[in-house]
Amino acid sequence: MSKKICWLRNTIVSLMVIFIACSKVQAIELDEATRTVTTNSSGATIVLTAEEIKRGKRLFNSTCGQCHTGGITKTNPNIGLEPESLSLATPQRNNVEALVDYMKNPTSYDGVESIAEIHPSIKSADIFPKMRSLSDDDLFAIAGHILVQPKVASEKWGGGKIYY
Repeated sequence: MSKKICWLRNTIVSLMVIFIACSKVQAIELDEATRTVTTNSSGATIVLTAEEIKRGKRLFNSTCGQCHTGGITKTNPNIGLEPESLSLATPQRNNVEALVDYMKNPTSYDGVESIAEIHPSIKSADIFPKMRSLSDDDLFAIAGHILVQPKVASEKWGGGKIYY
């Protein structure tokens, strides 16, 4: 009888190990091309680390995600965070420096007037408390996340309510 109990116990343990090993979700490894983003308007690039991307996603979701879920803009669905909208803005916002500048001092899409009173920014951190504790490194990570997402989520990023 003890052989049956040992066999049953070993079988259960083996099945548990297999179940645990199969249920773990593996993180997506992003290749270097996916992690490469444009840093400034002259076209210089940088390869983000996996940690920067992870941190950028976390910060984006906690700070910007309420209005920009999936790269859309809830207050103006015509302008999202997809590459086309970012490149058509004045000034262009399709690089890290431009996005960081925007998060510090946002302007209208045509660049004519400041919208710091209605859009969260470092300049208006007294109105938008989530912006108070963000450092330049945090803004860099958020900008990196915004620029990497179209490579990861494809047309879903900024795709609007058909996806979200």
